[in-house]
Amino acid sequence: MNGQEEFLTAVHHLLWPGTGDLECEEPGHPAGHTCLAPADEIDLDTLREALSGRYGRSRNLAMGGYADPTVTERTGLALLTPFGERIVEMRAWVQAGRWIGSGTVRTGDGDVRLVALVAERKDPAADLAEVTSWVDGVVAVTGWDTSRVRTVDWAAVEARIGTALPGEYKRLTELFGHGAFDGYLQLRVPDAQFKGDDIVLNTEFLSEWARTHRSGLWEPYEVYPAPGGLLEWASSEQADQFFWLTEGPDPDRWPILMREDIPDSWQRFDGTTAEFVYRLLTDRQQPFSTARYFDVHWFDSYGSSDE
Repeated sequence: MNGQEEFLTAVHHLLWPGTGDLECEEPGHPAGHTCLAPADEIDLDTLREALSGRYGRSRNLAMGGYADPTVTERTGLALLTPFGERIVEMRAWVQAGRWIGSGTVRTGDGDVRLVALVAERKDPAADLAEVTSWVDGVVAVTGWDTSRVRTVDWAAVEARIGTALPGEYKRLTELFGHGAFDGYLQLRVPDAQFKGDDIVLNTEFLSEWARTHRSGLWEPYEVYPAPGGLLEWASSEQADQFFWLTEGPDPDRWPILMREDIPDSWQRFDGTTAEFVYRLLTDRQQPFSTARYFDVHWFDSYGSSDE
């Protein structure tokens, strides 16, 4: 095992529930985090690339010796606090109830050294009094930064697919982009980094596959564009699939059908897209719920760059 693999294994070990409290041996550092020592052969760019490959796109907390003054406990302050004014750069990734950080700090003799740490993450939904909308609820539960909003040509997307799409889905796509909730529920979005996650390309592929194979794979349903057919909007690494049942003229009233990669496993949800995502994250009784495994929730962004 090389130095990078050993480092990533150490990070992974600290991220999951049941690994105990985080403690740091660095003199003067507060509780609630653990500093790690990357191997000498690892540089900052290599470290960021490796972490982004596992935990999605990073957030920028400090750059050029200046920390973002808007960073709070909710958005990653725990990664900056141990270093104070010595911070030079810091990027943050999130996984369940913990932050991952990597960057550089100034040493006492004026040099700059690479640092990495795992820190406790405050539950972004801890102070959530009431859900004002399902989309706002998903944002609050995941602690997502909504300052970067995607622009999508929905008229072109819907023209190519051949139908209007649910409004909440479009808003989630604009706010979150390509990625996965709790590392599980992967959104199908226009212009996704991976072709298989592109909702336009995936819809066209499933339609053509169903037409040419005459398979009973989706029985008793048919695949869109058949009237009232299934239109896939999300999936999981476990091959679970999440569809709208395109019955009726109003996409915002389409029910959701989901299934595992086994026959006769269909389940139905009569609610909106954002309500489904919110309940999947927060309701242990919800089919396919991630709340059974995680107390704190997040979104892995599969963006192509660390903007």
